[in-house]
Amino acid sequence: MTIAPEQKPETRPVPEGHVRLTIDGREVDAPKGELLIRACERLGIIVPRFCDHPLLDPAGACRQCLVEVEMGGRPMPKPQASCTMTVADGMVVKTQHSSPVAKKAQEGVMELLLINHPLDCPICDKGGECPLQNQAMSTGRTDSRFVDVKRTFPKPLPISTQVLLDRERCVLCQRCTRFSEQVAGDPFIDLLERGALQQIGVAQDKPFQSYFSGNTIQICPVGALTSAAYRFRSRPFDLVSTPGVDEHSASGAAIRIDSRRGTVMRRLAGNDPEVNEEWIDDKSRFAFRYLTSKGRITRPMVRGSDGVLVETSWTDALQVAAEGLLAARAGGIGVLAGGRLTVEDAYAYAKFARVAAGTNDVDSRARTHSAEELDFLAAHVVGHGPERLSYTRLEAAPAVLCVALEPEEEAPVVFLRLRKAAQKHRQKVFHLGQWTTPAVLRTGVELGSSEPAARDGLIRAVPGAEAAVLTELAEVAPHVVEALTGGGVILVGERAAEVPGLYTAVARLAERTGAVVGWVPRRAGERGAVEAGALPTLLPGGRSVTDSAARAEVERAWGLPDGALPTTPGRSTSEMLDAAAAGELAALVVGGVDPLDLPDPAVALEALRNVGFLVSLELHTSAVTELADVVLPVAPDAQRSGSYVNWEGRRREFGPALDATGVLPDCRVLDTLAVEMDVDLFTQTPAAAAGDMARLGTRAGLSSPGPVVAPAEPLRPVVVGQAVLATWRQLLDESSLAVDEPALAGTARPPQLRCNLATAQRLGLTAGAPATVRTERGAITVPLVIADLPDGVVWLPANSPGSRVRDTLGAGHGDLVGVSA
Repeated sequence: MTIAPEQKPETRPVPEGHVRLTIDGREVDAPKGELLIRACERLGIIVPRFCDHPLLDPAGACRQCLVEVEMGGRPMPKPQASCTMTVADGMVVKTQHSSPVAKKAQEGVMELLLINHPLDCPICDKGGECPLQNQAMSTGRTDSRFVDVKRTFPKPLPISTQVLLDRERCVLCQRCTRFSEQVAGDPFIDLLERGALQQIGVAQDKPFQSYFSGNTIQICPVGALTSAAYRFRSRPFDLVSTPGVDEHSASGAAIRIDSRRGTVMRRLAGNDPEVNEEWIDDKSRFAFRYLTSKGRITRPMVRGSDGVLVETSWTDALQVAAEGLLAARAGGIGVLAGGRLTVEDAYAYAKFARVAAGTNDVDSRARTHSAEELDFLAAHVVGHGPERLSYTRLEAAPAVLCVALEPEEEAPVVFLRLRKAAQKHRQKVFHLGQWTTPAVLRTGVELGSSEPAARDGLIRAVPGAEAAVLTELAEVAPHVVEALTGGGVILVGERAAEVPGLYTAVARLAERTGAVVGWVPRRAGERGAVEAGALPTLLPGGRSVTDSAARAEVERAWGLPDGALPTTPGRSTSEMLDAAAAGELAALVVGGVDPLDLPDPAVALEALRNVGFLVSLELHTSAVTELADVVLPVAPDAQRSGSYVNWEGRRREFGPALDATGVLPDCRVLDTLAVEMDVDLFTQTPAAAAGDMARLGTRAGLSSPGPVVAPAEPLRPVVVGQAVLATWRQLLDESSLAVDEPALAGTARPPQLRCNLATAQRLGLTAGAPATVRTERGAITVPLVIADLPDGVVWLPANSPGSRVRDTLGAGHGDLVGVSA
């Protein structure tokens, strides 16, 4: 009898770049450098922790994640923190599930954390969703041996108007300080004192003035940081949570809307790794009380014979609106659609203009705009999605140039990605602008250099000269051209429309370097409105209104007879308002437009007063509703479904978070109004509008790039006391959707006039003292701050309290203004 040799079990090869270890008796292959706690998570083994966060650097501060580790068959002398230790080949790890040592260590750490932690779960905002509460039950001792008096502090400590701190609850996990330093770059909040007195706090003269402070509240694991607006308002288990999309910017950030008894109580950041990761800005988090503001319109109104708006039924209001528009059709109807519309609503406005009003006079750009911008959007934006340029592609780019874009103020989530790439991937971020803004300082730091690269990262230009500087960039800043060549990204903001030739210069630079261009507007609905055709030169899907084949395609899809669509490009927002002011336009349909955002608010208001018939679709009372003949209330995002198309071209869908009874989205209002005018738009619901638009599809590339616009000659101060004005909006300002938010407004950056020292001396200005900027229209007085602007240039925030530039001065970026002490 022959005995076969013993067969050894086959050994699987270890994948390249991986190591093999054992966790709780289970063999696992893990990438080199992976943290132990992450390897455990992939196996479904949850190790308790407080300081660990997947988007923050390891700290090992709380020690709650202790596990037993063996290396080379020998146990390490004491339990190790799994959030800071990386995997190694042959390592044997035992968590609390298989090791009494690890279990005892975790129980001991929990006991220490609870020594001074108050037992105030019944009143704590975190109670019910608290990691400390949960883990004290799962991995803590069943009884307490602590008999002494717990440490206490005066509470709460306001570290800003929005963020309150209960110091005795803090377990010093350092999540908040690490987020502020690593992610946002706002090192206002820090660890103070030492030993048993160590605590979180801020310097006495430096409040936590960050656009991203709300994220520290959300990631705090123990309720030490709370929101002034939400504190003591509800319990987590009483809330109904609904996923949503941020309506305040073009980021498309995922949010979570928590409501109770039909009222939104708070909003949190959603977890979407491809878009906003787990972060949102404070405006997206806290600015939602416009839903219940006193000015909210919930009933239709019609202006009576006495000139007073009175509430009426939907039937009567729509009938009056339809009769007025039908009577005005021969004299021309203009459609002004705001930039806060969903793509479905924008499509309804575009279709209403062409089918019901019989015109191409439709424009969603409720801001400064230009014909050059329309050509740029048709050639470089329509039809492009995240497969061309996404957050991931942006983060991976070796270099990024921001043109007419202040990302922290206008696209905060984009700013966070740029900062992350600059810090972690050594991305070179350049800004074409006037001064070293906080965003320039925090994205332009090159690793390995002791000096901020802001001096190199900022390409200075006199307001109005940006196009000329960009055209001559190879001579002005050759290192920027070199960095962009082969994989770079150019981000251009909507403010480029204020500078003639700037869009052309961006397109030429992209062709020369091979860089990918991304258009980053400020409002959530801007990109979707382009795709939906809510522009005077574009039909849905990027089709040119002058292209007969494109018109025929739309006519067939809409069931219109041949030649039914107007063939002449329509008028822009400014041109429609000018025509209305001159009596050349009989009616206007206005959807969510704030005159203060328009190039000249005074001209806009004059046009609204002079137009023969005015229909307003609005959320709350405004300068438009005060002048309207018919006011039709529309639903906010929390009470409707729909989708936005973010700056990437990514569709971001959402559903209603609150009961939508009694409120209608714009698309439904316009559809019903069109029926009263004997026209059917087939946009009765957002789903119907989306389906109707989807049947058209996109025909990118039909529109030519358009004529080349040469750079304009910038204005120069010609008399004593003059300067060139630079201006843009700050994130937290006089936004109509940020009403009734005093705690949020308290964290806004104060309005200040900025200029360099030489300009201040020439104008007789003193740092810290009031300075006045004036035109023939009016004057603005704010404190002066010395900054690194070009000579002869001053900067003001465009729409902050006490600094409403266009409304007060009737001026804009690149205009000459008078300046005096």
